[in-house]
Amino acid sequence: MKPQFITLDGIDGAGKSTNLAAIKVWFERRGLPVLFTREPGGTALGEALREILLNPATKAGLRAETMMMFAARMQHIEEVILPALSDGIHVVSDRFTDATFAYQGGGRGMPSEDIEILEHWVQGGLKPDLTLLLDVPPEVSMARIGQMREKDRFEQEEAGFFKRVRQVYLQRAGRQPERYAVIDGSRSPEAVGHQIEMTLDGHFGLNV
Repeated sequence: MKPQFITLDGIDGAGKSTNLAAIKVWFERRGLPVLFTREPGGTALGEALREILLNPATKAGLRAETMMMFAARMQHIEEVILPALSDGIHVVSDRFTDATFAYQGGGRGMPSEDIEILEHWVQGGLKPDLTLLLDVPPEVSMARIGQMREKDRFEQEEAGFFKRVRQVYLQRAGRQPERYAVIDGSRSPEAVGHQIEMTLDGHFGLNV
């Protein structure tokens, strides 16, 4: 199998951080070369933009916010993702373009056609081979976020925002079932981790 580009996504509070650790263990146990990264971030430029985008004090219009996301993404692709895949290393990214369609599109109202233009310009034909979508209801998300550290700029949004974000994620997963694996993130960490392991086993052909 060629090196795989795998993304982990979902609304805030879905449990991505917890399950990234489980994914790392899965790769370690099988001795597969893997690089873990994140968006926005993954590069010096990306991390600087991340600080701006997540800072509650940042005042940015929707177009500026979206273009900053894609600027970080372009650097991420050129500096990290494509070189790793070219070297035969699997890549697991905490968020990718699905998040832009969900957050800037669904949450904030950016037309999907505008996002698609930037997606094509920045990514060309690059898309994830597998997207693990951790799905939780907005009320679960809000409860978990409320127990976290000081909230960032996106975590401070109201429940309706996360409802719209979730809806777009699920719509995209419904249209591309061959790429998405929807994981019920409201279950116990053990159950979620087991489902992710089974999904990865199936994707890599290790359960046959």
